[in-house]
Amino acid sequence: MRILIVGSLGGQLHTATKIALDRGAKVSQVDTIEQATAHLRAGRGADLLMVDLSLDVQALIAANEAERISVPVVACGVNVRPEAAAAAIRAGAKEFIPMPPDADLIAAVLQAIADDERPMIARDPSMQAVIQLADRIAASDASVLITGESGSGKEVMARYVHSKSKRASAPFVSVNCAAIPENLLESELFGHEKGAFTGAIARRVGKFEEADGGTLLLDEISEMDIRLQAKLLRAIQEREIDRVGGTKPVKVNIRILATSNRDLRKAVAEGIFREDLLFRLNVVNLALPPLRERPADILALAEHFTKKYATANAIEERPISEAAKTQLLAREWTGNVRELENAMHRAVLLASGREITPDAIRMPDGSAFTGSGNSVARQAADAAQSVQTDMIGRTVAEVEQDLILNTLDHCLGNRTHAANILGISIRTLRNKLKLYSDQGVDIPAPNQPVTGASVA
Repeated sequence: MRILIVGSLGGQLHTATKIALDRGAKVSQVDTIEQATAHLRAGRGADLLMVDLSLDVQALIAANEAERISVPVVACGVNVRPEAAAAAIRAGAKEFIPMPPDADLIAAVLQAIADDERPMIARDPSMQAVIQLADRIAASDASVLITGESGSGKEVMARYVHSKSKRASAPFVSVNCAAIPENLLESELFGHEKGAFTGAIARRVGKFEEADGGTLLLDEISEMDIRLQAKLLRAIQEREIDRVGGTKPVKVNIRILATSNRDLRKAVAEGIFREDLLFRLNVVNLALPPLRERPADILALAEHFTKKYATANAIEERPISEAAKTQLLAREWTGNVRELENAMHRAVLLASGREITPDAIRMPDGSAFTGSGNSVARQAADAAQSVQTDMIGRTVAEVEQDLILNTLDHCLGNRTHAANILGISIRTLRNKLKLYSDQGVDIPAPNQPVTGASVA
């Protein structure tokens, strides 16, 4: 995390800086509001501003907003009156930290304000396969396209790739292409010179230059206007950019990561995305499966979020009950990991007993939280339940017989199809069926359903 301290903090600067450094932060310091704005304009970047309350915090926040610089602000001060701290919060500061600084308090604020150390939790084989691919290509400078549904963890994966790369100690800069107006995105990416357009009161370094030496994440790249895509393609190919209003190109050394929740090949066919840009971005594709197709990840993530939000809210940590786990596995999770996180945050707050029960897992409006029985996750939950209830006390031969006959039933008696599904030869299947027939089990002709398949 990059922290910019603004002001002297009444002589407490050294202590605050040491605490932040001990927590793994990279710390810079300036004395005035104007210097802070110049620091950010110059592309030196910051993930968090710690500002002396004796300075005009509101003016700094307003200056940042005017230039679309989005950096969370924490106000700090020595012997500050409560109303002054409240005024800073109203002006837009995220938190107030009294000085002299408390190590635990600063650590908590740093974690809450700029939580970019989100762990990569993957227990499901489908997600583990994606991570293995990410590990193999992370050390290269190859462009990576990360695809998946909204909320599936694309930015977390991007940060993971950066953390495993040779650029891990350099900046990781993210820009949301969907959140910035089309007419401002070029300036946001490439920067601008003073006077390039109305409101350009000073030179501003763009995200490409801010990420120099590190990694640039182009979030939701599919939403970028096709006219700007041509300039982006040149920047990626040539590793140089042109500031808006500039007269000479600027060299940059960056690695490009991009995310999309849309099918870019379809966008190419529709004429809204450049095919040559897709080829440049899609050197490696990390395709994240939706959460409903990662049943083994659901409980692991749910347990992680319960611990996280119990700690954040100073609430006793409660385990998830077996009934609640079944409910979690049954849901489709159309909002993916983001929806699950919100659900578990609510559950931590609503739980009243010794466990988190189904009653605590609710929708945002407090209504009952129900799942769909059509999801892969539901099937996995049902399968797990079946293992517990149907197979215990039975022999392997009995279980095998049911599996073969149920598969044959599914295939309407078609031997070849059933053998393919079971992964055995047609000869083996016929031998098994003859054995069952000799034991008195009714084996139907092809195109007839099996009746009374179970021997239990």
